[in-house]
Amino acid sequence: MRPPILRDFPEAFQTERLLIRSPMPGDGPELHAAVRESMGELLPWMPWPREHGTVEDSEASARGARARFLARTELRMHFFLKGTDTLVGSSGLHRIDWEVPKFEIGYWCRTGMTGRGYTTEAVRGIAAFAFDALAAKRVEIRCDPLNRPSARVAERAGFLLEGELRNDALGTDGSVRNTLVFSTIPPGP
Repeated sequence: MRPPILRDFPEAFQTERLLIRSPMPGDGPELHAAVRESMGELLPWMPWPREHGTVEDSEASARGARARFLARTELRMHFFLKGTDTLVGSSGLHRIDWEVPKFEIGYWCRTGMTGRGYTTEAVRGIAAFAFDALAAKRVEIRCDPLNRPSARVAERAGFLLEGELRNDALGTDGSVRNTLVFSTIPPGP
């Protein structure tokens, strides 16, 4: 197998309304504003927003994500409204297995931008990117069954529910939680 770090693929692409790209130095201020605005919606499901206490923390997060993107160990992507510097949210391809290859998509949307279909559009675009540019054989979405907005994104983006893993993870409150597993595979011949 060719080492992942030698794989060349685009660092950015567009959908109808979004520019989706690798994190870049300088993303910190906009990332910080979006995370801080969205804390109420993010914290019940994910602990990482607490790591964005300052603009410098968010800049470090973006630069670390950029380094992992270049190393091909994690492909975080920020999505912006086309033609603007407005960060709508973040997504990307995680839990990468280059041998298959398969990926997991994670995502969140800035609170002020929810309800407009941007996250579903980003997920569809990133899944297409995974199939077209990375030759993916499988793309997954995993979420807590109680996180209905996340599950609805998976459903609207055309992912199929494969099952529910019981007592699979700890929630941010320390309670044992289940995990829904959605997937999609490349379009048929």
